[in-house]
Amino acid sequence: MYHHSASASHPAAGSAAGVLDPVSADSRDAIHFQRCTWCGTAMYHRLLCPVCQGSELRTERSEGVGTVRHSTVVHRNTPAARNVSLIEMAEGFVVRGRVMGPPVGIHSGDRVRMSTAKDPVRGEPVFQLMDEPYRAWT
Repeated sequence: MYHHSASASHPAAGSAAGVLDPVSADSRDAIHFQRCTWCGTAMYHRLLCPVCQGSELRTERSEGVGTVRHSTVVHRNTPAARNVSLIEMAEGFVVRGRVMGPPVGIHSGDRVRMSTAKDPVRGEPVFQLMDEPYRAWT
């Protein structure tokens, strides 16, 4: 099996330390993810690549556009119902977050865009629907 040598030059597209780089002030409203330098797999907050188990991960910035893969309504520990969604981002990784809007109006396949980087209470990304939320009612 071939491995990169320590003296080989790597493209400087991000950190290859396996952890996320410190976030600058101008990109706080962005999702940062890792991409494996060996196989190119995109992932969110991992220490090792889930495909090849590589530890050389570089940090990249996401465009913030994705598709709802799964959404569920949660009534526990909150005064009002809220949704918890799995969002498949355009770059190929999946992130758990909340989609703004009525919880019953969010469906699999809806396109979303990131609104803010983190929910102030739960620390999860918050998204908003890109299309009309009541498209099925017309």
